Amino acid sequence: MEEISNFIKAIMENDLKSGKVKQIVTRFPPEPNAYLHIGHARALITNFELAKSFGGYTNLRFDDTNPAKEDEEFVEGIKKDIEWLGYHPANVFYGSDYFEQTYELAVKLIKKGLAYVCDLSQQEISEYRGTLTEPGKDSPYRNRSVEENLELFENMKNGKYKEGEKVLRAKIDMASPNINLRDPVLYRIIYTKHHRQGNKWCIYPMYDFAHPLQDAIEGITHSLCSLEYDNHRVLYDWVVRVCEMEHVPQQIEFGRLNITNTIMSKRYLKQLVEEKKVIGYDDPRMPTLAGLRRRGITPEAIRAFVLSTGLSRVNSTVERDMLDHFVREDLKLKAKRIMAVTNPLKVVITNYPEGKVEYLTAPNNQENEALGTRKIPFSKYIYIEREDFVLEKPDKHYKRLALGLEVRLFYAYFIRANDVVYDENGQIKEVLCTYDPKTLSGSGFNERKPNGTIGFVDATENNEATFNQFEPLLLDTDENVDLLDRVNPNSWKVLHGFVEKGDYKVLDRFQFLRDGYYAVDSDTSKLTFNCIVPLKSSFKPSDNH
Repeated sequence: MEEISNFIKAIMENDLKSGKVKQIVTRFPPEPNAYLHIGHARALITNFELAKSFGGYTNLRFDDTNPAKEDEEFVEGIKKDIEWLGYHPANVFYGSDYFEQTYELAVKLIKKGLAYVCDLSQQEISEYRGTLTEPGKDSPYRNRSVEENLELFENMKNGKYKEGEKVLRAKIDMASPNINLRDPVLYRIIYTKHHRQGNKWCIYPMYDFAHPLQDAIEGITHSLCSLEYDNHRVLYDWVVRVCEMEHVPQQIEFGRLNITNTIMSKRYLKQLVEEKKVIGYDDPRMPTLAGLRRRGITPEAIRAFVLSTGLSRVNSTVERDMLDHFVREDLKLKAKRIMAVTNPLKVVITNYPEGKVEYLTAPNNQENEALGTRKIPFSKYIYIEREDFVLEKPDKHYKRLALGLEVRLFYAYFIRANDVVYDENGQIKEVLCTYDPKTLSGSGFNERKPNGTIGFVDATENNEATFNQFEPLLLDTDENVDLLDRVNPNSWKVLHGFVEKGDYKVLDRFQFLRDGYYAVDSDTSKLTFNCIVPLKSSFKPSDNH
């Protein structure tokens, strides 16, 4: 795993050498309230790859401490995404597995005089907390006795109060320069059925209390999280220390990875789904792993992309073209290269025998002989891309078909355009051509040079298909503009045409010659291909990639 050479790896190496830890143990702790997206992939891949590089292991732990937002659908979706990326957690845990233990530790803090039940509302707690420049002030309930707090907390647990009526808070320091230490809330009341615990609990621990305890219980050595938790680390350490946990995990923060024209907010993604601006979380335009998978992007490409970005203590932004680059690199030797016509124009080869079909040999990938060859049909009637024909050659750089010009058909013959047939609307319906039987590809014919080479699909033997082509879902990343106003109305273009005859299965990936990489869509009601990436990119990898 040479790609990840970063400050976290250096910390782990030093901790092993010094004997501070005997084995690296990390965890990936998603909240099951949404599907994972490309931003989550950085944390996921980093945790699994770093632990693996040191012979350690990674746990998957669902942070299911807020039942109001969580659902089993997301649990199963996350498991599927992790497996698809090629990772296998050593253990699968749930934050709710530790509810009893977490409750007992909260009681312990009350007995130590380090937690109290507070009757202030959420707004009042915020007002009492102070600002970055002004200290907070004590809650009027801060000095309740241990006995009273124990009784009130048990009553909270037994459902005797309304939501928001009482909370359990840590008793730390209302004058601390770190606002996170100004008596943070540890437990709140929520009357919502839990996806695993049912109605057993009506009080739920806050993330900042539950998470460090869960890490300590599981023996996590390095708890990796995004930079936004930097100021929470002192609270993380306080919880582990005052709860007298036997194992002491270490929290380390790293910068987030943002991608241009890509939504990295679960809230915004949910809004797009609910407002029906997309067809679901697996919409091929979505940055969710489910959407990227449906589009045809490979897990290998995502891993290579994430690892190439490295890790640092600052947030960073990369171009979407960078991900596309790694997709092309992964597929260029894997994908079979076939012909498809997404905007068909019929060609009639007037001197080719009626009813005759010959089968020509074509390589499946010119750069990878191991993929073998295939037979493609050729007859009097074929389809070419409409953009591959013009009436008159515009300039010397034009290397396609025009009246009076000759081109080579891939793996077939030279054809010359002689005339056109128009439909009732004055649009070109057919191009009438002749072919030269001496010019079959591979025959060694070199008496004259054609005006370029173009693809085709036989009109008598083919598969009719729909082709989805995509632009970025967002027009820009200006967050001052309402999200729905930033949705690109041209982000999904649907074309209808033909592809070489074959047996196509969901997620089969191909390179359409001179077009792009495509994958078969999961909707099996009709043969549909999603454009994964076009062939050309503006991204230029640096020496570090």
